[in-house]
Amino acid sequence: MNRVVGLGEWVCSGNQVETITTFSLSTCVAVTAYCPVKKVAGLIHIVLPQPLSAKDEVKRPGHFATTGVPLLIRKMVEQFGCRKDNLIIQLFGGAQPKKRDYFRIGSRNLEQVQLMLQRMNIEPIKAEVGGHVSRTLMMSVKTGEIKLSTLPLSS
Repeated sequence: MNRVVGLGEWVCSGNQVETITTFSLSTCVAVTAYCPVKKVAGLIHIVLPQPLSAKDEVKRPGHFATTGVPLLIRKMVEQFGCRKDNLIIQLFGGAQPKKRDYFRIGSRNLEQVQLMLQRMNIEPIKAEVGGHVSRTLMMSVKTGEIKLSTLPLSS
């Protein structure tokens, strides 16, 4: 069974037959979390570094690094009983468009995600980020293994 994570969405699962997928990460950042002890996987698709308003923060917490990263970790710990120390964290996305990138969304997303993880004393084990590619990833709940495919961003 495949669970798809869209923009600003997140999924945490302990169902061993599931795969968690997110498509076409360019400037967006996916944060994956895996607990090998509990066999629980989680993924969030971050769209922007921080909310534009307090209303956005409440309505769409998964869209933003400042609210989404803590949300993912909290779900893994509180809902599934994972220990924060056991979580294997990986980062994907944060690409730069080939044309002028005035807003630097990809790099700002990455900076904010990394800052939020640092504040929680969590160090990602892998970061497949930046560049000029779109990334699609599939994560096995059973093993935590991630299959990644890339395509060049159009110019």
